[in-house]
Amino acid sequence: MLGCSVLESVPAFFSGRLVELAVDHGFAAGNPGAGAAYLALFGLVALIGAVGSRLVWQLLAGVVEPMRDALVTSVVRGVLHDPSPPRNQPDASGVARITQHVEVVRDATGGLLVQARGMLVTTAGALAGLFTVAGALAWLVAVPVVTAIVLFACLLPALARRQRAVTLADEATSEAAGGVLAGMRDVVACGAESVAALALHDVVQGQVTVAMRMAKAAALRTLVVSIGGFVPLLLVLAAAPGLVASGRMTAGAALGSLVYLASTMQPALQGLASTASTVVLRLLVALRRLAEAAPVRHERPGGGEPEDETISVRGLTFGWGQHAEPIVRGLDLRLRAGEHLAVVGPSGIGKSTLAGLLTGLVRPQAGQVLLGGVPVDQVRPASLHRMVALVPQETYVFAGTVRENLALFTPAATDEHLVDAMRAVGAEDLFGRLGGLDAELGHSALSAGEAQLLGLARVYASPARVIILDEATSNLDPVAEASAENAFSARGGILVVIAHRLSAAVRAHRVLVMDGRATLLGSHRTLLSESPRYAALMNAWTDQVAA
Repeated sequence: MLGCSVLESVPAFFSGRLVELAVDHGFAAGNPGAGAAYLALFGLVALIGAVGSRLVWQLLAGVVEPMRDALVTSVVRGVLHDPSPPRNQPDASGVARITQHVEVVRDATGGLLVQARGMLVTTAGALAGLFTVAGALAWLVAVPVVTAIVLFACLLPALARRQRAVTLADEATSEAAGGVLAGMRDVVACGAESVAALALHDVVQGQVTVAMRMAKAAALRTLVVSIGGFVPLLLVLAAAPGLVASGRMTAGAALGSLVYLASTMQPALQGLASTASTVVLRLLVALRRLAEAAPVRHERPGGGEPEDETISVRGLTFGWGQHAEPIVRGLDLRLRAGEHLAVVGPSGIGKSTLAGLLTGLVRPQAGQVLLGGVPVDQVRPASLHRMVALVPQETYVFAGTVRENLALFTPAATDEHLVDAMRAVGAEDLFGRLGGLDAELGHSALSAGEAQLLGLARVYASPARVIILDEATSNLDPVAEASAENAFSARGGILVVIAHRLSAAVRAHRVLVMDGRATLLGSHRTLLSESPRYAALMNAWTDQVAA
């Protein structure tokens, strides 16, 4: 790109000089042919500069796109490893960082590499050319340009603060609007439309306020830029006639100086100032915001290889916050191949958190989780991904064919293996309705229950030996839910079901009860006879079902 910049600066350096030669040694000297030849050379030089600009654009994607991919990876990792994520709602702020701030960095970097770089080389080339053509006039240009640069530098801190306020206001608006839109059904059901509208109004009004402040600062910036862009031109127009009349400068040199200023330097300075005050500020603010949200990356310390799929939990304790009441306290548990565990308890009690602890997605405050004798956070990532599968309540279906969705975790699987997985979880009818493995899936092609069936079949087809279903059958009817759970139980390995319905406890070998106090562990029959709390929980459910 540096080499291309040299090519791009050639027209800026030679433009005024070639115009001077065309006037003094061509048209003014009675030799129009020579003047036309110089102007034709000017056109050729402009073509050389165009070639340099074209090469810059070709090289740009090789710099900008890999950087964007790296930023998206960093932001997604930060969202996934956020120690205090939004609970039971979308992370609208994280979405804003991915969709807004990353694109700001991408576009701003591209703008700097194309516009600011081009303006810098153009300005440098024009200044160098101006000194060779008319050194006396060059000093008239330097004073207002330096003054404008100093004033502009004084404005930059205020511009940066206001640009940051605009960025934070954008995030706040996205987060507030995302929360209201996600819960629109509840808002309408509770008659809280006016409350939600007022909350959004306040946030949007704050965004308007900071945007107006930024606009005022931008107007002042425009005034400063005009000093550096137009005052030099006015000074040259005022001084040039006297210099030409006194013989200290030729008419061609005066005209060449105006070419440098009007067609090259003035647009370049205005563009450079505009780029520095908008693109650079947005870039710096966006990078700072991304850095604030980026995680302190903890690399997995080891590459342990589990002996088998046995899960051992020893003294496990975890709470959301240093002073919060633990949702899991001193839990001891051992799961071997072929076992089926159901986890039951009220909503929000920490059942999904336990799933995160078992898979290593959440770090415990005390105790440890072993997978095949190795701490789960020290298992080699490839082995962990191969052995453990966590199916959340929200199933992700990707645009593509049914085959591509089913084979996500087992790319080498045969068609027969994938069809058997669909059949095992009770998705034969869905498979037939979709039209087979080659059928294309869109984002809205499936209902919530059908998407869950497809997600279950995807994991059933995988090589995972530890399956954790985190309310992964919540949109299925009880018969379909029982069929899918029985299929996984008979598949082998370890099955952990975060229960959506208490009927899951009846089918499991053992039941783990979480209710905010001491956890209970045992078979359904044992807990029913020995634990009044569990018996009351089951009786309340069976009475409701009977009713």
